Amino acid sequence: MFTEKANAIFKEVIDTYHILNTVDQPFVNKYDKNNNLLAHLLYRKCWIDTVQWHYEDIIRDPQIDPVAALTLKRKIDASNQDRTDMVEYIDSYFLKKYKDITAKSNATINTESPAWGIDRLSILALKVYHMEEEATRADASDAHKDICQTKLSTLLEQRVDLSTAIDTLLDDISKGDKYMKVYKQMKMYNDDELNPVLRNIKK
Repeated sequence: MFTEKANAIFKEVIDTYHILNTVDQPFVNKYDKNNNLLAHLLYRKCWIDTVQWHYEDIIRDPQIDPVAALTLKRKIDASNQDRTDMVEYIDSYFLKKYKDITAKSNATINTESPAWGIDRLSILALKVYHMEEEATRADASDAHKDICQTKLSTLLEQRVDLSTAIDTLLDDISKGDKYMKVYKQMKMYNDDELNPVLRNIKK
C-alpha cells in the first residue's frame, strides 16, 4: 500500500534529522528524483515539516532575542511556502499518474486532494515520534509518561485511520470512483501585489 511506504520514508527522515538534531544541518535527499520521484518528494516534504517543527519549538522560548525571533519568523514563513509548494508537487505527481483514468459518471470529489492528506500524515509522524519521546523520557514523572502514552495510542490509531483513508482515496481515483481536482494555492501575504503592506513598500 502507498501509505506503508510513505510512513516508512517519514520515519527515515525523522530518525535521520535527530542524529544531529539541529535546524542548521544540511539537507541531503536520499532518493534520486530521476529514479524514484515520489519517494524524493515525500522525503523532501517530511524534512521541511521536521525542520519547521523544531523552528516552532525554538521561537516559543520566552527568553529568545527579539531580533533572532524575527529572523526565525522569516524562516518559518519561507518554510510554510516550501511546504505548500511540495504539496502541489506531490499532487502534480498523482495528477500525471491518473491522467488517463476516466472518471465514472457518478464519481465524486474528495474534501481534500491526496497530497493534503499526505501532508497531515507527515505531521502525524512527527507527533508520534515526539509523543513517544515524552512517554519514555527518563526524567519525566510516571504521571507524565502515562498521559503521553495514552496520547500516543490515540495518535497511532489516528495514523492507521488516516493511512487507510489515503489508500482508499488513491484506489478510488485509480478506479474512476473519485476524481482529483486541485486548486493551486492563492496565498496573499507573500504576494507583492496582494499584500497591502508589501505593495506600499514597492511604491
